[in-house]
Amino acid sequence: MDPIDTSIFELFKIGPGPSSSHTIGPMVAGGEFIKAVQDLGPELLARASRVQVRLFGSLSATGEGHGTDRAVMAGLLGQTPETCPPEFLDGLADKDAAHNLSLPGREIALRAQDVIFDSVEHDFPFNNTLVIGLLDPDGKALFERQYYSIGGGFIHWEGRIPPKRGAPAHPYATMRGLEKIIIERGLSLNQVMLDNETAISGLPRPKIVSGLRRMIRVMDQAVARGLKADGVLPGPLGLARKAKAMFAHYRSCPQSRGRLMLALDACAFAVAEENASGHTVVTAPTCGSAGVIPACLYVMRRIMDLPEENLVNGMLAAAAVGLIVKRNASVAGAEVGCQGEIGVAAAMAAAMLAQAAGKPLKIVENAAETALEHHLGMTCDPVAGYVQIPCIERNAMGAVKAYNAMLIACSEAGNQHLVGLDQVIRAMAATGRDMSDKYKETALGGLGVSMVNC
Repeated sequence: MDPIDTSIFELFKIGPGPSSSHTIGPMVAGGEFIKAVQDLGPELLARASRVQVRLFGSLSATGEGHGTDRAVMAGLLGQTPETCPPEFLDGLADKDAAHNLSLPGREIALRAQDVIFDSVEHDFPFNNTLVIGLLDPDGKALFERQYYSIGGGFIHWEGRIPPKRGAPAHPYATMRGLEKIIIERGLSLNQVMLDNETAISGLPRPKIVSGLRRMIRVMDQAVARGLKADGVLPGPLGLARKAKAMFAHYRSCPQSRGRLMLALDACAFAVAEENASGHTVVTAPTCGSAGVIPACLYVMRRIMDLPEENLVNGMLAAAAVGLIVKRNASVAGAEVGCQGEIGVAAAMAAAMLAQAAGKPLKIVENAAETALEHHLGMTCDPVAGYVQIPCIERNAMGAVKAYNAMLIACSEAGNQHLVGLDQVIRAMAATGRDMSDKYKETALGGLGVSMVNC
């Protein structure tokens, strides 16, 4: 098996919600398409009349509720996920407006009608597929490319040449392989992750650490914004924000036995509600699960009183778990259900908590395994296609499970834990393969149906 050569900063990405596979990925695809168009000859470009985007799979089934149409338009118009203002996306909601799309030497109009919600069932190799084409006045494709949004904001396309990157200094593809390197080479988990990131991305250690601190800061800002906001979330559900009231309850009950749990709940709600509003979050590993790790970070900093160095170390452990899961299974709800989003986020957060508390590697693994094991089989069934019900509450439940998984792991002897992280990842991958597509982000099953039919 090829070793993991994905950068930490491909796993943790800054961008707009509500879904990394439905917003960040399609925005990246739109931007890549426009870059590819720049290399076409002037004669062909002179015949171009419009750009058309066709969405398939869950991008079609729930893309409108997820803002996929606006996201891909923003990418075509030159926006990037990390810098796109939420108000720019909001401005693309006008179905009648025409936007100037820049081609070499000319501009053409881009309208909401140019994004088509196509078949939910299809024969493409990945569920979330976009087909973007440059068309002539007769609707004939002058240039066309298929893009696959595979979760966490990652994009593939046929003929893609992966960016050049260095080989990892300590190659591994599984948790067992990582543990073997750490034991045989006498290194810490943090050293392995930092050495590999430097080898893969070329970034020196200080830049890696500052990058992780930036991710922590953006997560903290999302918590702060969400805890202050109130009102109703966008969309037809009329779902009221709850984080502000939950946090007020947390602050008013200093002696409550459930105070720590209330803090986790409020902070996870805060980020998940920001995500549902299309505001900036960090994929961890996805937008739909972006509230789990920030909630745990809040508790680590303000209740456990851990210094920032410990938080950075914890983020490295979280990245290790997320990258292993991505290599051996998936982090996309469209591929394996919500076990790949909230389940993986909880596993990453549990590992982060244990690592930041200075626990040994076996406890870090056991915490991650326990958290993921108890999300196995979780379906992805967004009501009306919006990342609100059940997604927001699931972030809070994932954060609480992550903390409890860490407590369980710290309370048992490491060698008494019989299930390994690699084993539960294989179980998750198999469960995802067997799961009906109606439970994979299409809103065609589970709560996505029962809520509508009641």
